[in-house]
Amino acid sequence: MKKIIGLLMTSALCVGILAGCGTKEVVNETTNGIVTENLSVSTDGSTSMEKVIGSLGEVFQQETGISFTYNPTGSGSGIKAVSEGRCDIGLSSRDLKEEEAASGLTATVLAYDGIAIIVNPENPVEELTSETLAKIYTGEIKNWSEVGGNDTEIVLIGREAGSGTRDGFESITGTEDACKYRQELTSTGDVITTVSQNPGAVGYASLASVKDTVKAVSVDGVAPSEETIKDGSYVVQRPFVLVTKTDEALSEGAQKFFDYITSDEAVEIIAGAGVVAAK
Repeated sequence: MKKIIGLLMTSALCVGILAGCGTKEVVNETTNGIVTENLSVSTDGSTSMEKVIGSLGEVFQQETGISFTYNPTGSGSGIKAVSEGRCDIGLSSRDLKEEEAASGLTATVLAYDGIAIIVNPENPVEELTSETLAKIYTGEIKNWSEVGGNDTEIVLIGREAGSGTRDGFESITGTEDACKYRQELTSTGDVITTVSQNPGAVGYASLASVKDTVKAVSVDGVAPSEETIKDGSYVVQRPFVLVTKTDEALSEGAQKFFDYITSDEAVEIIAGAGVVAAK
């Protein structure tokens, strides 16, 4: 009997040690017992939101000990994931479509991001108008010499169908289903890399992700920046959206994360990621 009691005590001690890491003790008021509950939050969606959501998630995890994960699958996939219950919070770099909202989803704007029009650093073009941009992407303008550049074929780089960045760009420029892409890539990083390696290429990417390997041109005389996004003078911009189920409460860990990233405390982190907080 003593041996059995000893084994039970050892087992209980081991469970207590394992439960102490990344868990929360919850007192059951009915039985006065103690159970353990793992707290976590999973996000899925927009690759353009990687920098801002990654920064917020890192700080949140450090401060709370709550596990945070981010799956960069694209806006459309993120919206589908939250709808199907495969993640807590979907991430979209576009507004919800009417049918998505009608299916029982709610959009909360976290921040606003400029969509930078990027060219290779060797390209002498510094500015394009919205009208010219639309003509370029629909194939009406085919050579950089037509807009003050070198005698070089324009190579159109864009994102894949379902991308929030693509949806935002095409809706703003009025080029939905009319763009003549040479390549349709699956991430913001791939677009930047491809444009950086091709002197004739033009692409679009989240301003927060743009590196010095490419050059962002002005649109309608306005350069993309935090200030021009905030005051609305840079027209090629879109929202970064948190997507949740309308009639279903978030888990405790997910609610804590949601409350944190939409609070005043998170504004500085959001700005540090190169986007403008919606608050």
